[in-house]
Amino acid sequence: MKVLVPVKRVVDYSVRVRVKADGSGIDLNGVKMSMNPFDEIALEEAIRLREKGQVDDVTALSIGPRTVQDTLRAALAMGADKAVHIELPADTPIDSLAVAKLLDAIVREDGYSLVLLGKQAIDTDLGGTGPMLAGLLRWPQASFASELTLIDTHLRVVTETDSGLRTLELPLPAVVSADLRLNTPRYASLPNIMKARSRPITVRTPAELGVDVTPRLRQRAVSPPPARAKTAIRVESAADLVRSLRAEGALK
Repeated sequence: MKVLVPVKRVVDYSVRVRVKADGSGIDLNGVKMSMNPFDEIALEEAIRLREKGQVDDVTALSIGPRTVQDTLRAALAMGADKAVHIELPADTPIDSLAVAKLLDAIVREDGYSLVLLGKQAIDTDLGGTGPMLAGLLRWPQASFASELTLIDTHLRVVTETDSGLRTLELPLPAVVSADLRLNTPRYASLPNIMKARSRPITVRTPAELGVDVTPRLRQRAVSPPPARAKTAIRVESAADLVRSLRAEGALK
């Protein structure tokens, strides 16, 4: 069985992002980039399935300019068998629907039985690619997976909802998006990092796949959140605190 794991190159979660002065986007100059954390979890789960002998091939795929190959090499160092790069010119806008269409074309062409991806990317937080891909493929899907078990020709997936945990059984092929509690990704070893530098990466283009990546959404502006008002006051005693709360109407 072949598994496809889309991985996105995003600003590292530890970086405090800066908005460009003209409001056109995020300033990426000199900013540390890394694999989207939820995609890293999805990749780890795919590798574990292969280590159990339930999966034959794990392919990592990323979309974007040539710089995304750094993310693909990180995926190879973790244990992915193959890497596919769908190349786009730098600064090309692309939305979730275009990504889903590209993945749909790759899945149909190469015959994957399972797509494991992160529930969302930490840069846009849209979480739309997984559901859109499942819709295009007409495959069953499970979102926000916190536990995954492959049993013969179906999956048992525990998903997280606002009201608690839900257990689903899905026939294969299927699309599953990973949540934070699915696993803890491994660290790539130094020998594997060195080997990944010379591993081949298959490069494709949207034109080859027959996909129009023109975005359906237009980003009008990006702005930082408003500064928080400094409303904290210092009181000397509990009695002073009660008097202050009463004066503000918080206590009666």
